Amino acid sequence: MKQVRLHFYAELNDFLAPAERNNTIQFCFNRKASIKDVIESCNVPHTEIDLIIVNDVSVNFNYNVLQGDNIHVHPVYPAARSSNPAALLHLTPAIADNPEFIVDVNLGRLARYLRLLGLDCLYSNHFDDATIAEISSTSRRIILTRDRKLLQRKIIRYGYFVRAEAPKSQVKEVLIKFNLHSALKPLTRCTFCNEKLVHTDKRFITHRLKPLTKKYYDKFLTCPDCGQIYWQGSHNARIKQIIKEFSGNQIQTTHKLLSAMPEKDR
Repeated sequence: MKQVRLHFYAELNDFLAPAERNNTIQFCFNRKASIKDVIESCNVPHTEIDLIIVNDVSVNFNYNVLQGDNIHVHPVYPAARSSNPAALLHLTPAIADNPEFIVDVNLGRLARYLRLLGLDCLYSNHFDDATIAEISSTSRRIILTRDRKLLQRKIIRYGYFVRAEAPKSQVKEVLIKFNLHSALKPLTRCTFCNEKLVHTDKRFITHRLKPLTKKYYDKFLTCPDCGQIYWQGSHNARIKQIIKEFSGNQIQTTHKLLSAMPEKDR
């Protein structure tokens, strides 16, 4: 039986059992194993890792562990990006300034909130793990999930394990993690299907409006994909408060706040 020592740093300890956090882990194995397999055997997804140092040498996920290896595993540190690139192999791919997301089936509320804030976020309760992994791999969308097994799929390079359980806390976590506050454009995307909204002349949708809505409101946005209608209705104050809660005073909307027409009115 061979043995190596593993040291996980900072937020990577979130994935470890309480007794293992901030401690050296002795890992035993009796077959050829890549360092990716060894690390993920400790429940740490490879998408959370930026640097792996083995015996003072930076390695990638294909490195095959050897007897006695001393392994140090680090998450993404902003300062680490300024380190000598010839000496360190950064494993986290660069993230675009305006990243696009795909959210797994268990985080539907998170997806709706992100769309409310104008972020490009794919979601469907029909997506299985294989579909999500394939879409992320081909489109470079960042997977947001609380399923560690999903993030361990080899084809996935862009992914993040959401720590918070409450949807609003999840939103705040994602905004901070990906530095998104300056990218927010509230009420520009359909919260039902993610398509960008367009301003629509009232006369084109009058036949779809209820009598009181038709009488008291004149400005509307519609989704060109699913047909959802949005207008400044009774939910305006609540929607405005939700957006303020997420964004503070860092953004301003470019049009009056609108609230979604109930599903039954579509």
